[in-house]
Amino acid sequence: MAVRQLIVEADGGSRGNPGPAGYGAVVLDPATGEPLAERAEYIGVATNNVAEYRGLIAGLKAAKELAPDAAVRVRMDSKLVVEQMSGRWKIKHPDMKPLAAEAGRVFPAGQVTYEWIPREKNKHADRLANEAMDAGKQGRQWEPSASRAALAEDTRAARVVGDAAAGAAKARAALVGAGAGAGSDVGAGARADAAVTVPAPATAAAPATAAAPSVGWGPADLGTPATFVLLRHGETPLTPDKRFSGSGGTDPALSPAGERQAEAVATALAARGTVQDIVSSPLKRCRQTADIVAARLGLGVRIDEGLRETDFGAWEGLTFAEVRERYGDDLDAWLASPKATPTGGGESFATVARRVAATRDRLTEEYRGRTVLLVTHVTPIKTLVRLALGAPPEALFRMELSAASLSAVAYYADGNASLRLLNETSHLR
Repeated sequence: MAVRQLIVEADGGSRGNPGPAGYGAVVLDPATGEPLAERAEYIGVATNNVAEYRGLIAGLKAAKELAPDAAVRVRMDSKLVVEQMSGRWKIKHPDMKPLAAEAGRVFPAGQVTYEWIPREKNKHADRLANEAMDAGKQGRQWEPSASRAALAEDTRAARVVGDAAAGAAKARAALVGAGAGAGSDVGAGARADAAVTVPAPATAAAPATAAAPSVGWGPADLGTPATFVLLRHGETPLTPDKRFSGSGGTDPALSPAGERQAEAVATALAARGTVQDIVSSPLKRCRQTADIVAARLGLGVRIDEGLRETDFGAWEGLTFAEVRERYGDDLDAWLASPKATPTGGGESFATVARRVAATRDRLTEEYRGRTVLLVTHVTPIKTLVRLALGAPPEALFRMELSAASLSAVAYYADGNASLRLLNETSHLR
C-alpha cells in the first residue's frame, strides 16, 4: 500500500520580537490542497523564531494525529527553521535547540522533508498566526471555529511575488479565471477590455475592488503617471564604512562630501527641469539634501514620516562585521526572514514594506500626473523598486544604491508600475 503523503505549512510571528507572539499551522492534502487540520495558539511574549518553531511542532503533531506513518513535506517561509531542521545550518541559539529537538522527535528521522517557500505562498499559516495573536490581544485563545484562513485563501486575490502594484492586473485575471498567458503579461503592457469587480481585502497592496483584464492585448493606460524620482541622501560620516544608519540612531548630518553630492544632484535635476514637488524623510541627512535641491529648483519641501529609514535597533552605528561578531544569531535570522527584526526591537523589513507601500499609495493619489522628488534612504527606495517589480523580499540584498543616487518609478492609474531608472550616479562623476 502506498505511503500517505501530507503537507504541513507553518508560520509564527511576534509583534515586537520579542513581543506578543503566536503561531499557525495547517495540514494539507497534497493532491487536492484541502486543509485537513488547523492549529493556532497565542504563546505570550516570544521571538519570531520561537513562534515559528512552535508552529512547526504543532503542525507536525497535527499531521501525526492524522497519519502516523505519513511522509510529511514541511513548507515554511522561515529559511532559518528550514535550514536548521534540514541539518544545513548549525543551531546555536539556546532557545532554538530544545524546540528543534522536539520537532525532530515527532516523526522518525527521514519521514519529514523541509522546503522553503516565499511568504506569499504561506498565507494560510500566516493568517492563522495573526488570528492567534489577535485573540491574545483580546485576552483569549484562538479557537478553530473562529478560523477564517481557508476562506481568505479562497476569496482574496492571489498576489504576485512582492506586491500587487507591480502585477495587479495579472493577479486579478487569475482570480476570475481569465488566465495569464504571455499575451496578458502585465510587464508587457496588457490591459483590460472588460471590467470585473473582484472582492479583495482593503490593504495598501490590494484595493477593495479592482478591474480585471481579459486575456490578450488591450488599450493601455496612456495617462500621465505619478512619477517618483527617488533620491538617496548624500553621504554622512557613517556612509563610507557602510555602518547601519537608520531612524533609531544618532540622526547624523551630511558630511562635507555629502553636501557636495547634494549640490551635484541639484544641478543635474535643475538641468532636467522635470521635478514639480519635493517630499523628504524627516531625518536630518535627507532634509539637508532636500533643502539644497529645493533651493536650486525654487520649490518647497514637504516632510513625510513614511519615508524614514528602517530602525536598526542595537545595530545602529555598527558595521556589518561588528553586528556579525556581536549578534550573529540575530543577524542570521534577519537575513533569512523579512519578519525578523534587528537586535533590540528595531523594524523588520516586512514592517517597513507595509509602511512604505501605504506611503506610496497615499502619495501617488495626491500627486497623480506629477513628477515628485522623494528624498529618502536605502531601504525605502529598494522597497519601492522591489514592489514595483513584484520581486521577493530577498531582492533587497541584491540591489546597490550609492549615496546621492537617482532612481525612478512611474505609477499608472490602473495600478501598474514601471521602473524607469536605478542607481543613476553620472551627476557625481
